[in-house]
Amino acid sequence: MPLENRPRLPHVASMLVTYLEASRDLCETDSILFGAAVAVCRIIGSKLSMAGRATQQGSAIPAWRKRIEDRIAKARALIGRLKSFRSGNNRPRVVCTVKMAFAGTSISLSQPDITQKRTERIDDLKQKNRCLREADSTI
Repeated sequence: MPLENRPRLPHVASMLVTYLEASRDLCETDSILFGAAVAVCRIIGSKLSMAGRATQQGSAIPAWRKRIEDRIAKARALIGRLKSFRSGNNRPRVVCTVKMAFAGTSISLSQPDITQKRTERIDDLKQKNRCLREADSTI
């Protein structure tokens, strides 16, 4: 309906006027008007879609944070398996994980000083884990 053909509405005292007069900037005014529009939609029974562009992107975990959290989880799992092996658990999965932990190094599980090497590797992983958590919390 064109603006000039709309019927005149009676003046209704509302809190909206009070809030609009008190708003300090355009963002605040926009928020007030948006809230009023949402209230009207609820009153008339209109369905509101919450799948907006800000909702979709704002709730997602950033890829860099997910990568850091994955690295922390893997380091914790490896530390747990190394500790389990150190305490005498010789199950194949644990032994395989320990071998992978020392892959690329000249350390063999049959070496006489393997206990010290395992402890050093656990300490290295704990330090790496601390660094990852610190990087995650500072970003």
